[in-house]
Formats: sequence, C-alpha cells, structure tokens
Amino acid sequence: MANRMILNETSYFGEGAIATIAEEAKSRGFGKALVVTDKDLMKFGVAQKVLDVLDGAGLAYEVFDDIKQNPTVKNVQDGVAACKQAGADYIVAIGGGSSIDTAKGIAIIIRNPEFSDVVSLEGVADTKHKCLPIIAVPTTAGTAAEVTINYVITDVEKKRKFVCVDVNDIPVVAVVDPDMMASMPKGLAAATGMDALTHAIESYICKGAWELSDTLSLKSIEMIARSLRGSVNDGCMQCKGDMGVAQYVAGMSFSNVGLGIVHSMAHPLGAFYDTPHGVANAVLLPFVMEYNAPATGEKYRDIARAMGVPGTETMSQEEYRKAAVDAVRQLSKDVGIPQTLSEVGVKAEDLDFLSESAFADVCTGGNPRDTSVAEIKEIYQKAM
Repeated sequence: MANRMILNETSYFGEGAIATIAEEAKSRGFGKALVVTDKDLMKFGVAQKVLDVLDGAGLAYEVFDDIKQNPTVKNVQDGVAACKQAGADYIVAIGGGSSIDTAKGIAIIIRNPEFSDVVSLEGVADTKHKCLPIIAVPTTAGTAAEVTINYVITDVEKKRKFVCVDVNDIPVVAVVDPDMMASMPKGLAAATGMDALTHAIESYICKGAWELSDTLSLKSIEMIARSLRGSVNDGCMQCKGDMGVAQYVAGMSFSNVGLGIVHSMAHPLGAFYDTPHGVANAVLLPFVMEYNAPATGEKYRDIARAMGVPGTETMSQEEYRKAAVDAVRQLSKDVGIPQTLSEVGVKAEDLDFLSESAFADVCTGGNPRDTSVAEIKEIYQKAM
C-alpha cells in the first residue's frame, strides 16, 4: 500500500512573511489578483497589510469580501462571478478557513466550470484541472486550510455542510505570518486553536494514520499544549507564531490521512445553528475521545505525554486514556471554551437530524471506531 502526502509548492513562516507575496506573484508571472477576504478583516485593517504589499509592488487586484462565517454555495458562486468580472488569473485568500475555503471553491470552478453548481464538488470530486493559483494567508491559527486538499461549504437550503476533497485545490503558496494573527480576539484564538488540536488528535488516531502522519500529529499536539494558553490569555507573540506553525503541521497530517467523527458531528452544528466550527469541535472532542478510546491501542498514552501529563510511562491503560481526555478538557476550559452543547444553543429535539447528518458525513469513515446513528446520538446526548 502506498501512503500519499500532498503539500504546498512553497510555504513561508515568521513575522513579516507577507512581504514574500509580491515576489512570488511576480516570479510566477501572475497578472491580476482577486483578493478573497471578509468584511471584518477589511474593516479592522488586517487585510490591508497584504493590500499594502500588493500596492507597493504595483500589482493589480480587486477585492471580494462577501464571505460568511460558514461559507455558502452562494458565496462561492458570487465569488466566481467576481473573479470572472475582474479578469483575475490568481487569488490571494486572506482569512480563516471561511475565506480560504471559499477561495478554493472559486478557484476550482474557474478552471472546472462543469462544477458551477458547487454541490457536485462534495466528496472526492472528479475535477480535471488544477484550480486557479491561490496564495493563502491565514489570519487564524487553526483551520490549516492553506495546506490542505479539503474545504467545507454550507448548503443553506438543506441545512447541511458538505466536505470537498480535491488534490487540485491546494494553494500553491502558503504564508503563515503571526503578524496577520496578532489581532485575533481571544474567543477566536481559543476556538481556532482547539480546532487545530482536534485536527492533530483525530489525524493521530484515525484509520488512515501512519508513521509520517503520526510524527506530524504528535508534534502539533505538543506545540498546541504548550502555546495555546499563552496565545489566548497573554497575547504572547511567540506563542502566536508557534500556534501558526502547529496548526499548519496538523494540516499536513489530516489533509493526507483524514479525520473522524468529531468533525462529522461538528459540521451539522455549523450548518444548523451557525455554530463556529472551532467551538463545535472543542466541545465535542473530549466526549468523542472517550467514545473512541477502546479503538486506539497505546495512542492515548502518547497524546497524554504530548499534552504535558507527567508519569505516563507507569500509567495503566485506563489511567493514561483518562489522563489524555482530562488534559484536553482542561486546556479547553483554560482558554474559555464552553463545555456543553446546550451552552452553544443545541436543542435536544434536533439530535435525530444532527445524528443522521453526522453519520453521513465524509469524515465518519476515518474514525478509528466504527459507529452508527444511534451511537452518535448518544455522544451528542452526553455532550448536552
């Protein structure tokens, strides 16, 4: 069996890294950019940092900022129209997963117009052509959309999110600059950081995991455990930089080996209640870890150790599994994440619909423990 790894052509890390955008665009012969971002990043001057780089280099661009927190089919279609009208030959995506995911959908459809309905991109789409080139600039430390072959779109009519997996959608350049993450509100930094931890843990225990992905996942868990509190609670720039790298490393892993039912269960919460994705993942993660424990062998010992738990070498299986879950739950509390689904507005009468949607999600197949609609509902109930 061959294990595949697909990554960016080029990635830059560190303070001031956005300066490389101009040289990358020029060296690749790009003409005009569609800058895909959101209105808040424009309003508060975050996106302007990148626009200043483009202006300073004399590079042409137009801005498309009509992006929702959980991007919709219409967002993507409107972006396609904006890209065509602008005559853009590349995209600069600035933001969290919402902006970069929207950019991926736009870029794929520009080069593969037979998928213009967007919904036909669900799952592993049979696109024939590489997407319009994307330079991705994350402003949150969590989604790792800049290094993954995945993106998630909301079908508003059916109140569901769908995951698109496409080797043709990966950005050609990723620019992970902590200066772009410095203005994140504490709540957003916490939610996206816990999203990154979920990526790292799920990719470590999923069915597709192997030696190289394990190395990446564990390193990401270790970095998040030591850096997230400082990034959220203290505004530590070193911690923000470390979180930027940690979430990227987790993305390198999960993009290639998959995830599990934390994501399957979080996706319908975003579609049904517009729950922020990182918050949904963070609330569900400890409960799903408890459920998955019997199918994880020794891996929770490694997770507990990476989370900074002392004495894992002498713990029994029951002890180190509990220690791993407890460490994740404590980190979530320490950065101010809600601890139950009822706190984020989930209603008991919706659990049947949510459970069926979660079971049908593309991430379910990667979960280390085979599951069912009934068992997923039980996890939701425990998390209430």
